[in-house]
Amino acid sequence: MPGSLTISHHHAAATLDHADAQRLATVLAELAYLLEIPGPNRINEAQLTVLCEGRAPDRAELSHWARTLSTGLRGQS
Repeated sequence: MPGSLTISHHHAAATLDHADAQRLATVLAELAYLLEIPGPNRINEAQLTVLCEGRAPDRAELSHWARTLSTGLRGQS
């Protein structure tokens, strides 16, 4: 389907239509921004810990991951 995106891992797949892929790309870009900025609007350490799902919190890695995915989604949809 043109304008759709399929994400697959072995047997399961998730499909996003164009509008959802664009919206997810925006959310991921905003997440990266909120991880990077200084000040009171920055994602705090407790929130960062939750976003890292029990792994050692790494602000730079998560920001890079979110920005890379955002760019990839925008390029795919």
